[in-house]
Amino acid sequence: MSDKIRVRFAPSPTGHLHIGGARTALFNWLFARANKGAFILRIEDTDLDRSTDEYIQAIIEGMNWLGLTYDEGPHRQTARFDVYKAHIDRLLAEGKAYYCYCTREELEAKKEAAIAAKIPYKYDGTCRNSEDAREGVSPVVRFRMPQHGATIVDDLIRGRMVFENEQLDDLVIARSDGSPVYNFVVVVDDVDMGITHVIRGDDHINNTPKQIQLYKAIGHGEPPLFAHLPMILGADKTRLSKRHGATSVMAYKDMGYLPEALNNYLVRLGWSSGDQEVFSMDEMVAQFDFSHIGKSAGVFNPEKLLWLNAHYIKTSASERLAELIRPFLAANGLLAEDAAVDSAWLAKAINTLKERSQTLVEMAGQMRFYIGDTVEFDQKTKEKFLTPDAQPLLESLRDRLQDLADFSHDGIESVFKGICENAGIGLKKIAQPARVALTGGTASPGIYELVEVMGRSLAVARLNAAIEAMKAV
Repeated sequence: MSDKIRVRFAPSPTGHLHIGGARTALFNWLFARANKGAFILRIEDTDLDRSTDEYIQAIIEGMNWLGLTYDEGPHRQTARFDVYKAHIDRLLAEGKAYYCYCTREELEAKKEAAIAAKIPYKYDGTCRNSEDAREGVSPVVRFRMPQHGATIVDDLIRGRMVFENEQLDDLVIARSDGSPVYNFVVVVDDVDMGITHVIRGDDHINNTPKQIQLYKAIGHGEPPLFAHLPMILGADKTRLSKRHGATSVMAYKDMGYLPEALNNYLVRLGWSSGDQEVFSMDEMVAQFDFSHIGKSAGVFNPEKLLWLNAHYIKTSASERLAELIRPFLAANGLLAEDAAVDSAWLAKAINTLKERSQTLVEMAGQMRFYIGDTVEFDQKTKEKFLTPDAQPLLESLRDRLQDLADFSHDGIESVFKGICENAGIGLKKIAQPARVALTGGTASPGIYELVEVMGRSLAVARLNAAIEAMKAV
């Protein structure tokens, strides 16, 4: 085994990168970075009917968004068929594999008989010692599994697991058309690429003893070490699926999540470090090890993910968020994607919304305060706050803002306080009608910050529109 740690993330490109795959990629990446090892991306695309280049790009796009940079790859299995064939030919020549001429119908009948007898089914070895060719039958190739003893897996998470070899099948390693199967090509790739640790979901445990025997048959030295990650379940404790809110990684990007929030959430689905909940990527790398990965399944909690996202929005630089929010503003029809917007102004506007936003989608919706041409009034809110008593107050506010020399937070505050003193009222009497006039509702950032970011021209125009609407009643 190599002195340098080498791990791989090996997705099948039959769909987008989803939560389970993203967590597996993250744990492999963290282990490699924590040990100054290599993280390899391998595309397992031997399922020619379902694998597509589009899905390969989608997987890479998802990994790039999460910041899971790979050191080698992407390697594609479809480019290595000649390598697999050479290994199969060698195993046949060494007597470690054999041709099996049993037909599908014959095998199915044996399986049904085992089910009827209520005994576990495994290939009965008909062709194991008798390889006479059968005319008209294209054979598969089977690996000659040891029939005695046990295969031991010292899993880095689950501990020692013992599998009796007599229970293991002589698994097929090449189909009748000559194409290699998953369990075989995975092992060949791991051997050729010098993989030292296989970190994957525990749904692969049943494959592991078979693969270990293959490693021994075709490899040079010890098989890699294994770490099987606990499953991710939905809140109802069933296998995670779309109905639990688990969708593709890039869908979370489209919903306005930040990559650091998703990484932080994924790492806590199975791994812990004391009572700490929030981790930077550097902290994850510094603290990551297998001893803190639990054996129990993690439960996917969308509310916890949303809480983390709100935290990261709140603590992110407004300048960075100003760049990230542009596509969401465009999606809301508030800003053309190529529109020139003062980045400093946009960051200032975002700064007033960070405490109030759980996602970038939510934040973009609230940016309508500052960018939208008009506001829509909720009728009940309008009737409650845009009253005849409020009209002269809003007119005074409009006039004073129009003439205000120091259009800053302090200057705007002095205008509001001056109106309150002259009218003998509390701030709420003018602030709420003004908030409704400016935004259409009663929820917004602080009134002084709101007006300052909105700017003189838009604030005065909004007040004018509200006053005209009040006059028309």
